[in-house]
Amino acid sequence: MKNLVILGGGYGGMKILSELLPNNLPEDVRITLVDRVPYHCLKTEYYALAAGTISDKEVRVDFPEHPQLTVKYGEVTGINQKEKKVLLKDAEPISYDDLVIGLGCEDKYHNVPGADQYTYSIQSIGKSRKTYSALNNLGPGSVVGIVGAGLSGVELASELSESRNDLNIKLFDRGKHILSAFPDRLSKYVENWFTKHNVEIINNSNITRVEENTLYNNDVPVKCDVIVWTAGIQANKVVREMNAEKDRSGRLVITPRHHLPNDEHIFIVGDCASLPHAPSAQLAEGQGVQIVEVLRKRWNGEEPPSEFPPIKLKGVLGSLGKKQGFGMMADHAITGRVARLLKSGVLWLYKFHNG
Repeated sequence: MKNLVILGGGYGGMKILSELLPNNLPEDVRITLVDRVPYHCLKTEYYALAAGTISDKEVRVDFPEHPQLTVKYGEVTGINQKEKKVLLKDAEPISYDDLVIGLGCEDKYHNVPGADQYTYSIQSIGKSRKTYSALNNLGPGSVVGIVGAGLSGVELASELSESRNDLNIKLFDRGKHILSAFPDRLSKYVENWFTKHNVEIINNSNITRVEENTLYNNDVPVKCDVIVWTAGIQANKVVREMNAEKDRSGRLVITPRHHLPNDEHIFIVGDCASLPHAPSAQLAEGQGVQIVEVLRKRWNGEEPPSEFPPIKLKGVLGSLGKKQGFGMMADHAITGRVARLLKSGVLWLYKFHNG
């Protein structure tokens, strides 16, 4: 029996499972899925969990069940490529024939002193739960500082402003306008929404250090009761410590077949892979489909495609609370109620298909 080991039950890992199960997995192949929690998590909705507008259960989807699938709950500590084993904390190593690494990402603190110690995060479900507890135990009039005004920071700030309009929310952004990756029209629309909802945007910010209940913007102290960090990500620590070529964010460089250049049996998916587009659930799922094609060809004794067509991304959607939104669909900017309904529909379809 060959053992396909998948590290991480995120969007890429789930797509691989859905492509192979229940009827497309050869009888002589078994799958071992390793994850720190016993369910797939909707990471794109962690901002709402942290803000307290959805329950914990709403961001969980059960892993599939199949006689040839074993789900192992544990924490990966390293990869022994020579012996083809996955090392786990407080558990026996797992041997693999083919390995898919989809361990996700962690916050990147840009060497800002104290940022890792005194800020909260929404990068994992466990950290999002802690952030929820901290935010929703605040008294009225408390100050919340959100560092980073990309998609995650904007969605958290907007959701929190609707959930707790008694809080003073400060959104710190390094640029002249928030959502710098989007067209100016979208940035201005979102900025106007924040103005109407009393969220303070602090542009041209530069967080130089963080202390308990205080962040320093351009070396000027700003008192905050809770500070949430959404100012960048990097690949999982296990990936950053692997002896392989990486990009500046610690992501592993891969071939057109999505495996390491020097090891065709180790595939990299999602936030751990160095790709031309920004990490996203769509991108990870697109990789998952192509990885399965490579695996199935090899299992059948056939040569896989030497390369694949570019993964088509349908667009990006963001929410502004429960009624408004924004996004880019086929290079067209959309705002307002339609954008929010589209995002809700995409989420419902994903949960319905996988749940």
